[in-house]
Amino acid sequence: MSKTDPAAPSRAAMPAHDARRLLELEAQTRFVLNDGRIASEAPPDHAPGPLLYMAADRIWVAESVATAVADELHRLVRDEPPLIAGRAPAGADRYLALLPGARAAHGGLSYHLPHETRAPGTTRTLASGTVEAGELEARLEQDGMPPDLLELNFRTVADLWPPYCLVIEAGRIAALAFTARRGANGAELGLITLPAYRGRGLAAQAVAGWSALPDLRDLTLFYSTSETNLASQRVAAKLGLPFIGPTWEVARS
Repeated sequence: MSKTDPAAPSRAAMPAHDARRLLELEAQTRFVLNDGRIASEAPPDHAPGPLLYMAADRIWVAESVATAVADELHRLVRDEPPLIAGRAPAGADRYLALLPGARAAHGGLSYHLPHETRAPGTTRTLASGTVEAGELEARLEQDGMPPDLLELNFRTVADLWPPYCLVIEAGRIAALAFTARRGANGAELGLITLPAYRGRGLAAQAVAGWSALPDLRDLTLFYSTSETNLASQRVAAKLGLPFIGPTWEVARS
């Protein structure tokens, strides 16, 4: 998403029981889990997942981590106080010392995205599965992806990851909300605003459009971002998204 900006928005918390349930569902949505271990990220791309993921009072450990190490991580986390947004876990150094393949660790923020979320402003949006979206996809297949999308690694139409919602300005894609992860009971949003169109509130309208897509109506929807991405947090604040809680993960090298 956008670069870091000053002044993060405030975040309203939800009851602890509801937050814990949603954080667990988000982990099940984001990852392919095998007996509670992370096999990979969820579809559509099944990318390698993190070595460790923490949310609420739980951790999920990658399958590639030795069983004895995973057991020790689970033992240590029993003494871990609740995560606080903007802070590493109290036992972060111990966790990292047990994971020599770790590349970096970072915190995240998770939000629940209600269906039919409303956004301020009006602009033209285009939803996957419609006749217009099909026509646009056909043009992109024929002419190739625009340079600004190619620079963001949208190399083909398949990289739009449906179901999606596009914000269109002057016939061009200005922002897009797409299905970054999908599980049996949940879906997690991916969000991009093209550089030339940032700062105009288009991201919020793309998110709102995605939340209303019929293909997602039976799933719990999630919006998550890095704790350093204040621009993305402002989108969540503008939409009034309920804050679920902080997360922390250790990426693999």
